[in-house]
Amino acid sequence: MKTIGIFANCDKPSAPSVLCQLNRLAPRLSVRLLAMEPAAQFLPCAACVTPEELIRRIDLLLVLGGDGTMLSAIRLLQGRNIPVLGVNLGSLGFLTSVTQQNMEQALACLARGRFTTSRRTLADCLVRRASKIIRRYRALNDVVIDRGASPRIITLDLLVDGEAVSSCMGDGLIISTPTGSTGHSLSAGGPILHPESRSFVISLICPHTLSTRPLVIPDEKRITVVVAKSAGDLLLSADGQVGEPLRTGDRIEVRRSSRQVRFIHLPDYSYFSVLRQKLHWRGSALA
Repeated sequence: MKTIGIFANCDKPSAPSVLCQLNRLAPRLSVRLLAMEPAAQFLPCAACVTPEELIRRIDLLLVLGGDGTMLSAIRLLQGRNIPVLGVNLGSLGFLTSVTQQNMEQALACLARGRFTTSRRTLADCLVRRASKIIRRYRALNDVVIDRGASPRIITLDLLVDGEAVSSCMGDGLIISTPTGSTGHSLSAGGPILHPESRSFVISLICPHTLSTRPLVIPDEKRITVVVAKSAGDLLLSADGQVGEPLRTGDRIEVRRSSRQVRFIHLPDYSYFSVLRQKLHWRGSALA
């Protein structure tokens, strides 16, 4: 991993100091850096490139920020087989596994090839209106349909592989990948899936029935959601960052993408350790 791209959220207060640290470490480890503006301003040793050049020339993408920054970086890659590693400059950081304090160790491991990778599922989403495909999206975390600012409940018809599952009334619906199961889906009462699971989770947002529960299905299934009833435009979002309004009659289809994301892990990485830390699992208070 000799050519590393830098994708940084420079709005984070600690970003300038972390980038300056990278600038000192990279020459010492014989690592070449490429960066876009504004991060390139803090990296005199890096070549300043366009987004297109960045993803064409790098062996690895180092992401500095929080989970939102990581999601933006994944979207920049457009499904290319380029591994990513996140340095957490935010608060929660499920997707950014390296702390600022361990960045020197991380860079040394990358330079020496001392790491492992895991593959994460992506979800492809398309929106049909009057039988015409009007938009396509790709998501690492989730696809969400919600009522936006409207105070009225909505009705969504859910189908799996063309078979009717339920007519769902509530505030919206979340289709989550295993990676996204610790995000919006978890807040809506969904289960935590191991990131290497081959499943999707379908969860309703504030369902208007006590019998509705999250549904876990194999990820080779095709999920279809039809907007059956709505008092106004709904909102569709992919990873909470891109999307558009929906209308009554629109069909949203979600399936597993043929592309994946490769996450880099350092030798001491443990997914369950991340869960314990981020979710504050402390065991029984009586122990």
